[in-house]
Amino acid sequence: MCGIVGYVGEQQAAGVLVEGLKKLEYRGYDSAGIAIHHAGDFVTVKTKGRLKDLEEKIKQVGTPEGTCGIGHTRWATHGEPSDINSHPHGNARITIVHNGIIENYMELKTKLLKKGYSFLSETDTEVVAKLLDYYYKGDPMDAIKRLIMAVKGSYALGIMFRDIPEKIFALRKDSPLIIGIGNGENFIASDIPAVLKYTNQYQLLDENLIAVLEKDSVTVYTTDGETIERETLTADWDVEAAEKDGYPHFMLKEIFEQTKALNDTISPRLKDFLVDFSNEKIPDSLFENTNKIHIVACGTAMHAGMIGKNIIEALARVDVDVQIASEFRYRNPIFHENDLMMVISQSGETADTLAALRLAKQQGITTLAVVNVVGSSIAREADYVIYTWAGPEIAVASTKAYTVQLGVMYLLAIKFALAKGKIDLDSAKKMGETLLTMPSQMQKILEKTDDCKYYASRFQNAANMFFIGRGLDYAISLEGSLKLKEISYMHSEAYAAGELKHGTISLMDTDVPVIAVATQSDIYEKTVSNIKEVVTRGAKVLLIVKEGLPVDMSVARYVLSIPNAEDIYMPLLSVIPLQLFAYYTAVLRGCDVDQPRNLAKSVTVE
Repeated sequence: MCGIVGYVGEQQAAGVLVEGLKKLEYRGYDSAGIAIHHAGDFVTVKTKGRLKDLEEKIKQVGTPEGTCGIGHTRWATHGEPSDINSHPHGNARITIVHNGIIENYMELKTKLLKKGYSFLSETDTEVVAKLLDYYYKGDPMDAIKRLIMAVKGSYALGIMFRDIPEKIFALRKDSPLIIGIGNGENFIASDIPAVLKYTNQYQLLDENLIAVLEKDSVTVYTTDGETIERETLTADWDVEAAEKDGYPHFMLKEIFEQTKALNDTISPRLKDFLVDFSNEKIPDSLFENTNKIHIVACGTAMHAGMIGKNIIEALARVDVDVQIASEFRYRNPIFHENDLMMVISQSGETADTLAALRLAKQQGITTLAVVNVVGSSIAREADYVIYTWAGPEIAVASTKAYTVQLGVMYLLAIKFALAKGKIDLDSAKKMGETLLTMPSQMQKILEKTDDCKYYASRFQNAANMFFIGRGLDYAISLEGSLKLKEISYMHSEAYAAGELKHGTISLMDTDVPVIAVATQSDIYEKTVSNIKEVVTRGAKVLLIVKEGLPVDMSVARYVLSIPNAEDIYMPLLSVIPLQLFAYYTAVLRGCDVDQPRNLAKSVTVE
C-alpha cells in the first residue's frame, strides 16, 4: 500500500519526486524519502511523518542535486514508522524503494547475516536491498533475475545502482507499477496521478518483466534477456481531475462528483434504455447460463456487492453469495459448473481480491471484474471487465467509487433479469430509463449539505453510534457506519434493525445516538417499530427517510427526507447523506479527512 515513484530525465529529480509522492500520499503517509544519484553516489533524505515533514527536512539539509532518483511514501507493515524504517533502503552500492511484502524475508535475512551483512531497520525491504547487493557482481540484470528467483511475496521495486548512473531498474509482482513515458524523461510510479503533471502516456509492466529506464528510452526485458515491446497507453484523466479544484478536501469533491461519475458509468451501457455490454464483449450466454454468482470484495466494495446480491436476487432470481475476499480462499469454497465469480475493486490491485480471482480461475470458473483502474492487475486477469468510469479517487474513504459500483450492480441485475426471463423488454427499458434519472435525484440531496452538517454537529461528540436498517437499508447502514469510523475515529456499528432485540439493544441508552435508514416502503412499518424500541431506551435518532412515507415525529428527534424513488433504487440516494454526515463529523472533530490514521487507499498486501 506504499507509493513509489522514480524519475530520470533532464530536470532536477528531487522536485519531481516530491511532487509525484504528493499524488501518491493516499497510499501511505507515515514516512517518506527520496534518493538521488549524483556524482557517483547516492544522496538520501528520508524521515518519519508526511510529505510536509520530508519537504522540511530537505530544506534543512539542502535539496539533493541530480537528474535521476527514486522516492517512497510508506504505509508501515514491517517495522514501526521511523526515520530508520523509512525508504529508500540499501547500502553504498544499491538503493531501492519497495511496495509490497516479502514473505520469506526472515529466511533471507538469516542467510545474509551468515554472509556478514548487518541490518539497521526492521523492514523486509532492507533484506531485499542487501540480497540484491549480495547477488550483484557487476551485471544488474543477472542480480535482478536471481532476486526474482529468491524472494517470495509481493513487490514493486525501483532500483538504482551506484556504478550505473542515469538508469532506473523496475520490476513488479502482485503490486502495481506503471511506466510514464515523457519527452526526454521517463518515470515509474505506483499510480497514474503521480506522473500526470508531466505526461499522460504510460505503459503497463507485466509481472516478472524488468524495465530499464533512461531519459530517452525505456527497455523491457524478460528474465531470459529478450526485449519486449510494450503498448503505450493514454490516460484519460487530466491533472485537474487529481486536484481539489477549490474543495477543502478530496473527499468532499468526490462526493459531489458522484452524479457525473454515475452517469458516465451507466449511460454508455444503456442503448435505447436496454442494458448493453457489447463494448465489454460479454456474451449474452453468460447471463443466460449462470446459475450462481460469487461476489468477492473487501470493505466498501463488499458493501456494494451486498446491494448487488439483493437486487440481482430480487430481479433475476439468481442465487448470489457475497464473501469477504480475505476469508474467501481459506474456507475451501465450493464451485459448480456455470458459476460466475464477480470481483469488485476500485484500484484493481486489492491483494485479497486478486488472490480470490486467481483461485476461481484455477478452478475453471468464469470471472468478471468490476474495477475503476484501466489495465490494473484484476482487470488484466479476469475473463471479462466492466470499468467504472469514476476517474481518480484520491481520498482514502471511498465515495464515488462505491456509487459507480452500485451503478454496475443495477445494470447487471437488469441484464440478468431479462436474460432469465424474469422481466420483459418493456420492463427492462423502464428500469434502464429510471436508472438514468438517478444522477439528477442525487443532485437534489447534494443541495442539502447544510442539513447534514447540522446533524453532524449534534452528534459529533458521541463516543459510540449505531446505524440500523432493514434489507437494502441495512446494507447501506454498513457503508455509512464504515465511512464514519474510517474518517472520524468514532466507534460505530451497523445492525439489521430487526436483530436489535437479540442482544444489541442492551447497549442503547441516552448517550448512544442512532442513525436509522428507512426507505423501503414494504417494510417501513417494521423498521419504525424497531426505531421505537431504541427511542424507548433513550436513544437520540436521526431518521433518513424517503419523501412520501409517513413520519411520526415522536420516533425521531431529527429527520432528513430524501427524494422518492422506487425502493430498489434507494441505495443510490440514501448513501449520500451518510457520506456527508461522516465527512462533516470528521471535519468538526478535527480529523484528517483525506488521510485518516492507519489507513491507505489501495490495499495491496494480504
